[in-house]
Amino acid sequence: MAYLYLALAIVAEVVATSSLKASEEFTRLWPSLLTVVGYVIAFYLLTLALRTLPVGIAYAIWAGLGIVLVTLIGILVYGERLDLPAALGLAMIIGGVAVIQVFSRVSAH
Repeated sequence: MAYLYLALAIVAEVVATSSLKASEEFTRLWPSLLTVVGYVIAFYLLTLALRTLPVGIAYAIWAGLGIVLVTLIGILVYGERLDLPAALGLAMIIGGVAVIQVFSRVSAH
């Protein structure tokens, strides 16, 4: 269940962060509300995941996947571009999360 809570928390955080850009500095109502509600849901679900998962592992997965997913939304929705160093950095983040999941004994499998 902890990984389900963490996955849902990541989705809520990604929606909130993506909406933050659309809020245009909180001048647009609906994206601003989606940002606030998304972060509240994300942090609540993260607290549920932390009942079981170690905080360092949960946060590494949260941050790593959140960065990658928000970057993909930036590319697809906002037309942002990555250069080679940014793409390599994202690949390293994905690799780091994979190493934690596959090889770490402290993550709850």
